[in-house]
Amino acid sequence: MLAPVCSRLVLVVCLGGFSAAAFAQAPTSQPLDLTASTIVVAADATPRERVAATMLLEEVQRRSHARWTVSDRSAGGAAIHVGRLASLRKGPLASRLTGADPGPEGYRITSAPGSVVVAGADERGVLFGVGRLLRTMEIGRDRVILPATLDVTETPVVALRGHQLGYRPKTNSYDAWDAPQWEQYIRDLAVFGTNAIELIPPRSDDAADSPHFPRPQMEMMVEMSRIADKYGLDVWVWYPALDEDYTTEASIVKAVAEWEGVLKQLPRVDAIFVPGGDPGHTEPSAMFGLLDRQTANIRKFHPKMQMWMSPQGFTAQWMETFYGLMAKQPAWLTGIVIGPQNRDSLATVRKRIPPQYKLRRYPDITHTIRAEYPVPLWDVAYVRTLDREPINPRPLDQAAVFQRWLAVSPDFLTYSEGCNDDLNKFVWSGLGWNPKGDVRETVRQYARYFVGPTYAEPLSDAIFGLEENWRGPLAGNVGVERTLAKFQAMERTAAPRDLLNWRFQQSLYRAYYDAYVRRRLVQEQAAEVQATSVLTNAAGLGSMAAMAEAERLLAPGTPVAADLRTRVFQLAEALYQSPVHMQLSVPLYRAIAVGRGANLDLIDEPLNDRIWMSEQFAAIRAMSSERERLAALKRLTSWTDPGPGGFYDDLGVADAQPHLVAPPAFREDPGPYHSGLTGFGSLPNWRLSWMSHAEAFYDGALQMKYTGLDPAARYKVRVVYAGDIDSQSVRVRLTADESLEVHGPIAKPSPDAPVEYPIPAAATADGALTLTWRVDEGLGGAGRGNQVAEVWLIKDTTTK
Repeated sequence: MLAPVCSRLVLVVCLGGFSAAAFAQAPTSQPLDLTASTIVVAADATPRERVAATMLLEEVQRRSHARWTVSDRSAGGAAIHVGRLASLRKGPLASRLTGADPGPEGYRITSAPGSVVVAGADERGVLFGVGRLLRTMEIGRDRVILPATLDVTETPVVALRGHQLGYRPKTNSYDAWDAPQWEQYIRDLAVFGTNAIELIPPRSDDAADSPHFPRPQMEMMVEMSRIADKYGLDVWVWYPALDEDYTTEASIVKAVAEWEGVLKQLPRVDAIFVPGGDPGHTEPSAMFGLLDRQTANIRKFHPKMQMWMSPQGFTAQWMETFYGLMAKQPAWLTGIVIGPQNRDSLATVRKRIPPQYKLRRYPDITHTIRAEYPVPLWDVAYVRTLDREPINPRPLDQAAVFQRWLAVSPDFLTYSEGCNDDLNKFVWSGLGWNPKGDVRETVRQYARYFVGPTYAEPLSDAIFGLEENWRGPLAGNVGVERTLAKFQAMERTAAPRDLLNWRFQQSLYRAYYDAYVRRRLVQEQAAEVQATSVLTNAAGLGSMAAMAEAERLLAPGTPVAADLRTRVFQLAEALYQSPVHMQLSVPLYRAIAVGRGANLDLIDEPLNDRIWMSEQFAAIRAMSSERERLAALKRLTSWTDPGPGGFYDDLGVADAQPHLVAPPAFREDPGPYHSGLTGFGSLPNWRLSWMSHAEAFYDGALQMKYTGLDPAARYKVRVVYAGDIDSQSVRVRLTADESLEVHGPIAKPSPDAPVEYPIPAAATADGALTLTWRVDEGLGGAGRGNQVAEVWLIKDTTTK
């Protein structure tokens, strides 16, 4: 049965949750040796209670040489009693189970010399209580220890705590998993309190097949539904409406039959989520008509199924149609999902739809760029090499996203494209259990449980280091080297089985990759400085000789840090051979695309402007005179120079955009509804400065402010409209001080190049200036297009 979904935050007393406070013990607390234990399960235990007991047994034995047993009575050694609270209170353990009861899905755990009691409020409470015990114990190779007396009563705060697990080609690992790996991963998530998964049907916006599939998609979808039901977890299905037209009876009948053919085969379906776009693009009235019919039919074989949909990708006009349809209060609809590509925020949607409809978050935890929550102010060197779906542990960023909309809609089911976002899932599940919990404690539990008790502190600390690797300009981030050193210290002393642990390998891969990219960036930037110095002296050397020498300096030479690069490739191979079969390369591991996590193929991408400069050199060599060539080289070497009294901003670069009206800090407000956010786009022959930009979404304005200008002078603005290559058709308008037009709506220049416009004298007469960019109103889709890469404000020194 689907867990009740909260439309607002309900305060529940949680004693500890995932927080460090849960481990606070009395001074007399003593460790409890559980190496020789019996799991005691009541004779009347339900099948799912027995599944929880089996999970406890198998997960301990997977990590240690301890050999526990499951029985209906104690058999010497320590006893671990597992069951529902109501059942356990009927026997001799009643005196240990007094006090306040946990709420739905909650549990009570108490320990005493020689025994532990895990008492769940219900079947899920038993499962999650076992998970809590697993996360708390120190499970070593030869000993299993409960480090301190445990007496906790815990209940989850957030009702829906789930993750999308799509067995489809367009992922970086999931398509290679067979049923045992899926069960292991679903079990791992349950240990940390996850209570729902979301499946994807065979027909989506994907290729028809994957070379990695161990089974047909439909067969695996049935198996994953069965596995979730085995553990008592909710099964959601993300089901896009992909047909071109749903306005005719014939098209609706066809779609109803297609969906029935898939969903009727699944052992369990609790909810269907139909996105309004990405993929699919059905007008709201037609969408509502389709889903009304689908709901009536699906409930014939899944009677308690809930129907959810999202206004994803809707234009402003379609949003108004959507709100009008919601006002009619359709009986078939349970709730609305808000995630990527939504024009309106959760708060706006909440205000505009009737209160009986629930809200669910669909946060993108898997992507770093062109995403709902991109890495803030990411260095272009990482964009060039790691791209959109790297291994991306972002615990503090994810916590900020979780907290931002908690009061409006606590319930969530995350958007994932593979195990690259593995840690992020557990951060969300932990916060869903206890929003006030300590994220660092969740990461310690992750390290302790998945890699080993000796890694709880050093690995968790190093994982936070990986997140800090992505903060600010990379060349100056010496923390990258410190993070690598921490991982290398663990690597040197790791046991063989630890080195084979795919989660440890993921973190090692990132640590080595980040350090290699940084060292190469420093080297290639130095080479460009040298080349630019040569070009600056072209008048003395001659233009042709200067360009030849610059090309020699810029040409790739002896690889820097070749040992780091070699280790990255070794770890990529290890991850492909691991149980999760990560596909970090297209040619080596048959990844579906470079942008789908195959960043091994990008490890040697240029990190300076040598490709762009080479193209410029070719054009300059074709010039007919030395004077022309020297003038062109001077323009190239003084590219960022705005001249006397001028200003230059390289938008999207943290320390090079002083005039940008910047958004709040990510951890203060990570939402996409701000101006001045950093975005990225690239073509192989672009300057690096064009590959990052500032942007505003949908109808938002992008602004830059200047002070200290000469009121008597005239100014002009030079702009590079680069941005996302998928939004080049969007028209941009520029005004000065909001009311004075600099240029009307125009398409972005192609090929990309600087364009210049005079600034009206009235705009700078007071010594200040505000430049404002807007795009055509009403955009749908991702809302991108208002994107600016470089801006020069140039003072005209030829007039008085």
